[in-house]
Amino acid sequence: MQALRIYAGPRARAHVAEYGLRPADVGIVPAAAGGPKGMILGPLDRFIFGEWLAQSNQPVDLVGASIGAWRMATACLRDPISAFARLERDYIAQDYELEPGRKTPSAAQVSERFALNLESFYGGRMQEVLQHPRYRLHIVTSRGRHLLRREHRVATPLGYLGAFLTNSMHRRAMSAWLERVVFSTVDALPFATNDYRTRQVAQTEANFQPALQASCSIPFVLNAIQNIPGAPAGAYWDGGITDYHLHLNYNAAGQGPLVLYPHFQKAIVPGWLDKSLKWRHGATHFLDNTLVLAPDPAWVKTLPNGKLPDRTDFTRYGTDLKSRVAVWSTAVSASARLADEFREWLEQPDMSRVEAL
Repeated sequence: MQALRIYAGPRARAHVAEYGLRPADVGIVPAAAGGPKGMILGPLDRFIFGEWLAQSNQPVDLVGASIGAWRMATACLRDPISAFARLERDYIAQDYELEPGRKTPSAAQVSERFALNLESFYGGRMQEVLQHPRYRLHIVTSRGRHLLRREHRVATPLGYLGAFLTNSMHRRAMSAWLERVVFSTVDALPFATNDYRTRQVAQTEANFQPALQASCSIPFVLNAIQNIPGAPAGAYWDGGITDYHLHLNYNAAGQGPLVLYPHFQKAIVPGWLDKSLKWRHGATHFLDNTLVLAPDPAWVKTLPNGKLPDRTDFTRYGTDLKSRVAVWSTAVSASARLADEFREWLEQPDMSRVEAL
């Protein structure tokens, strides 16, 4: 059984058929939201950023939401192999002492701990990210509007109900409640923005960590980040709400560099509220120049519990940290096959393995 499956849009497939895939061909790397699922991509991240892309010198735009933003910021650190290894260890080992009378940690508790973790991880190293000689980082966040302009115990649930209802009718209509705000280290975005209400903000030392934490701040699980320096006032939440899997228009000009997308599934779902809207899960022309690397669903069934690590494991294992760590570590160790198979395919590209996205 092969662990890795490769999917390609028509432009990407034609390119690979003629030239194979070379490090210099890649101009964009997206990284999806998805919490613990992102850990399955650690071995691929270490190979791609620590070995393969290092063989080229072109600029590469890294676009991330939620855990994907954390991964892409990590790719910008010196020695990305050790940085990704630390991210993996820290994420797997996360644990929260429950407050008396609670079965789950409070949003304030999780937010406080996460802020400390980010400070420990990036403290003193922000310039490595902001001034990377090749990688241009774009952190996607969701800024609340109207009822969602600030976090409130009544207004916030009502605002998200409104977002859910409007999104069900039309994705773009949800921008009445939430807008995409991208914090970037360069002026130009690597995707078109006429699909959804979008703002861009310059990434600085003052707003890097608040923006990264906002991009990971799942509503009701973590607190929103309010009034990020240099950005429009308001409450900022998880970038996956507006852009769950970053189904963005990377192909606006019908040309340009390839998009290499290590992902944990074939479908690239536009927003978090689109998860149950299956008709929005198919590939569009936005992804014509995209090559997706994803685990085979049959291989995923061989992992502990027959699935990728996900947020339900926090409930499944509760305070049994040792068991959760063991299960997640086993899954991540097994995912080394994804990187091994990609390395082998690059050496001898087999078009029979490249499926339509």
